[in-house]
Amino acid sequence: MAAVADRDEEAAALLADRIPADHRCDGPWCCRGLDPDTAIGLLATIHERQGHIDEAIDLLRRRQITSVNSRDQLADLLARHGRTGELRAYAATDGHEEAVQRLAELLEEHGDVEGAIAAYRGIDGPVAWNPNSAYELAQLLTRHGRGDEAIAVMRAQAGAHPGDDWILHALSQLCLDQGRPAEGLAHLDALTATRGGEVDWELFWMRLPLIAACSGVDEAVERARVHPEGTTWYAAEHIARLLADAGRTEEAIAVLQQHDRRNSHDLAGYLIDLGRIGEALAILQQPGPHTPAVPTTDPWSEDPPF
Repeated sequence: MAAVADRDEEAAALLADRIPADHRCDGPWCCRGLDPDTAIGLLATIHERQGHIDEAIDLLRRRQITSVNSRDQLADLLARHGRTGELRAYAATDGHEEAVQRLAELLEEHGDVEGAIAAYRGIDGPVAWNPNSAYELAQLLTRHGRGDEAIAVMRAQAGAHPGDDWILHALSQLCLDQGRPAEGLAHLDALTATRGGEVDWELFWMRLPLIAACSGVDEAVERARVHPEGTTWYAAEHIARLLADAGRTEEAIAVLQQHDRRNSHDLAGYLIDLGRIGEALAILQQPGPHTPAVPTTDPWSEDPPF
C-alpha cells in the first residue's frame, strides 16, 4: 500500500519504531504483533525499492532468523543486484543453506553449472551433511543430464540417514526418472534386510512405482494388496495412483470408493478427470469423517494416520 500511495517514508518510519536496538527474538513468534525480524524485512524491502541497497543489506544482517519459508531475503537481495562476491561470502556462513541454494541458482542462471555444483559441494560444505542441500544438488545435476552423479549424491544421503522416508522417496523417484528402477528397489531391499524383513507402509509405498516399472502395474497392485496395511484407506490412495497413472482411472475410482469418506479429495479428482462432475460435487459436499478425540498423555503416535 505504501508503494502504491507513494508513502514509503511514512511506512519506513513506522517500521523503524518496531525495531528496538536492544531486543533479540529467539523465535518468529517471540513478540506480540509485528516482531522485530518481520519489521526489519519489510523495512529492507522499502529501502531496496528506494534504491538504498547498502542500507537494506546492513539492516538484514541484523536479523536473528535468516530463513523464512525456505528463502533468505538477504541472499535474494544480493543475487538481484549482482553482488555475487558478497553472496558467496554470506553463503559460506554456517547454517545458511538457503544462501548456498540462491548462490547456486544465480550461477546456474549465468551458465556456470560447474560453479553451481561447487557451491553445493564446497569444502566440507553443506552437501556433506545436509540432505536438503544434497537434494538441490541432485536436482541440479539431473537438469544437466548428469543422472548418475545425482543418484550417487542421494544414495550417499540415504546411507547416512537410513530409514529417513523423504530421502528414500527422493532416491526412488530419481532412479525411476532415470530409467533405473531396479537400482531403487535394490536399495530399498537392502534397507529391508537390515530391519529383519519388516517394512511399514510409510516405507513400502515408494516401492510401488518401481515395481510397476520393473514388473508391471498388476504386480505392483498385487504386492500392495498383500501387505499387512494394504487394505487401509491410506494404502488405497497409493494403489489408486498406480492405476490412474497407467490410464486405469475407473479401477482407481473403484479402489477409493471402498474408503470414500477418507479419500474423498482424490476420489473426486479422478471423477473430474472422467467428466463425472456431479458425482465429484456430491462427494466433496459430504461432511468429513468425525474421529472422537482419544485422551492421551503422549503427543506422538506410531499408529497411522500420522
